[in-house]
Amino acid sequence: MEVVGYQAQAPGGPLRRSTLTRRDLRADDVAVRVTFCGVCHSDLHALHTSVEDGGVYPLVPGHEFVGEVIAVGPAVTGFAVGDSVAVGNIVDSCGECSMCRAGQENFCVQFPTLTYGGTDRYGDGPTLGAYSSAYVVRDRFVYHRPANLDPAGVAPLMCAGITVWEPLRRWGVGPGTQVGVVGLGGLGHLAVKLAHALGAEVTVFTTSAEKTDDAKALGADHVVISTDEQAMREQRNRFALVLDLIPTAHDLVPYLTCVGLDGTLCSLGHLGPVTVETLALLIGRKSLSSAGSGGRAHTQEMLDFCGEHGITADVEVLPSAQVQTALDRLARGDVRYRFALDLSDL
Repeated sequence: MEVVGYQAQAPGGPLRRSTLTRRDLRADDVAVRVTFCGVCHSDLHALHTSVEDGGVYPLVPGHEFVGEVIAVGPAVTGFAVGDSVAVGNIVDSCGECSMCRAGQENFCVQFPTLTYGGTDRYGDGPTLGAYSSAYVVRDRFVYHRPANLDPAGVAPLMCAGITVWEPLRRWGVGPGTQVGVVGLGGLGHLAVKLAHALGAEVTVFTTSAEKTDDAKALGADHVVISTDEQAMREQRNRFALVLDLIPTAHDLVPYLTCVGLDGTLCSLGHLGPVTVETLALLIGRKSLSSAGSGGRAHTQEMLDFCGEHGITADVEVLPSAQVQTALDRLARGDVRYRFALDLSDL
């Protein structure tokens, strides 16, 4: 199937409108007309990653999208033409390893097939992402999208949303749970919305006092300016779970100090090496963890929960022809809180 999309030929190169070829439908495939695709920091990173460092070119970004089913393979029973659906950053997994059997396909031992820049398990070449008019994906990794939600705002749920949802569920966040959210960006604003809807008492940590009103409008009960030493001292040993969403290297100890007895600091923003003082874990028997994306069951659960509670990402929608504008502004941090591309102009 020939489709139209935006493709980069080399690291740092421009995204140009191009004709792309999607594979013929396998028995368990679903073809989706893409209506909106989120713009993620991962896209920006991938577009500037050299081949020597693992970059794959030509590159078509886009791994959080929504759309409408336009065709299904003969073995597909869960979807029909016309269904409203969503797809995230994983489009296949081995289905046989311990992680897949546990419903954590995002941790597939043989490595999940990523929506772009991934290795197709059947030899059809590197995967090309959803900055395009249509996508072909294995049915197990397509999700039913709540009809009551704004589709553009659903797209980032498939990456940022599920990334914060899994830890919230893993650590049993519910009514009365004390949850800290460090950083109020693309991940953070959804963490606040979801934790609040689960019934938690939510505290946002930020360096910017100007974000106080935004944080409370999103559902935060408290806002702490993390550069205020007295305010930080008052948070010691308070939280059952702190989600650290800062995307750059930083000292974890101030946030570990805020974690309570047997609580957890879950680092989701910075995925590079960290240094931890063991005493910061020892005093209070605290844990340091991380996570990424989500398994199939939790992803559909998140979408259903968002449908019930009216939760979407706060997005600024741009026509896909302005994709470079979105990327440039994202690099400057000039977005509140996510971009979504409208692919109808393709």
